[in-house]
Amino acid sequence: MKLLSFAARDGRRSFGAVVDGGVVDLAPRLVGVADLQALIAREGLDAARAAARSAPADYRLDEIAFLPPIAAPEKIFCIGVNYVNRNEEYRDGSEPPQYPSIFLRTPGSLTGHLQPILRPPESPQLDYEGEIVLVIDKGGRRIPRARAREHVFGLTAMNEGTIRDWVRHAKFNVTQGKNFGSSGAVGPWIVPAAEIGDFGDLRVTTRVNGDQRQHDTTANLAFPFDYLIEYVSTFAELRPGDLIATGTPTGAGARFTPPRYLVPGDVVEVEVEGVGTLANTVWDEYDVSRKALH
Repeated sequence: MKLLSFAARDGRRSFGAVVDGGVVDLAPRLVGVADLQALIAREGLDAARAAARSAPADYRLDEIAFLPPIAAPEKIFCIGVNYVNRNEEYRDGSEPPQYPSIFLRTPGSLTGHLQPILRPPESPQLDYEGEIVLVIDKGGRRIPRARAREHVFGLTAMNEGTIRDWVRHAKFNVTQGKNFGSSGAVGPWIVPAAEIGDFGDLRVTTRVNGDQRQHDTTANLAFPFDYLIEYVSTFAELRPGDLIATGTPTGAGARFTPPRYLVPGDVVEVEVEGVGTLANTVWDEYDVSRKALH
C-alpha cells in the first residue's frame, strides 16, 4: 500500500492511496480523519486499506500534485554520517563516532515528489543526499530497541538537500545549510512497515540526470533503525508522524574533485528499495517562470 498527500487541480489538499496507477481519495471516506498524520495517530491503517480496496480511483497520478506525505510533522530528525564509510570521507583521522550526529529540519525546507527543489541566490552549492526515512507510528519515550519496530508506521524517501557552504558557517552548527526553503524533498508516499520486510538490508540509490552517485544498503549503517529510535526517544518524546531521516551514503556532490553541485535543470532521483523513487528537478529560487506547486 502506498499512502500519499496531494493537491487536486482545484487546489484542494487531501490524502489517499495509490491503487492501480490512480489515487483513491481517502479524506471523504474516513470521517473525521483530516490527513495522514491524523490517520497514523488514530491507528487507521486497516480502515484506509478497506476504503482503498472498495473504491475506484478518483484521480490519475498525472492529475494531482504530490505534497510531502506528512504535511506538518512535529519533528524532523536527521542523522549525519551514519553509513560506516562516511566518516572516512572527512579525511580528518577521527575515530568512528560513538553516538549519532543529529540535527533538525523544518517542514518548509522540504517539498514533494515532482515539485522543484530550489537553489537559493545566496549560494551555488546546492547538494543532494539520498536517505531512507522512518515515519513514526505510536509515540513514546525511552523506547527499547527490541520494541522499536512497533513504533515505525512506514518508510519514505528523502533528498536531504544541503547548501554546503552554509553548513560550515559555524563550528558545531549545520542548521543553516539544511533549512533553506524547498531545498530538499520527501516522498513520494509512505509504504507501511509491515510491507517492507527486513529493515537490515534495504538499498538506497541516488541518481543525478540518470548517473548513479550514491548506492548503499542499511546493512552498512553505523547506527541501525532500532538503535536510532531508542537513542532519539531517550531525549525526545516521539509522536505520530515524526520523521527520522537515517543518513546518506558516500557520493554526495561535495565529495567529488571538483565538487559536482546541482544546477537548474538537474533531475535528482532517490530510490529506496520497497518504497519507490522520489524525483525532483532543480530550479533557481528566483525563477519567476516556475509554475509548479511547492
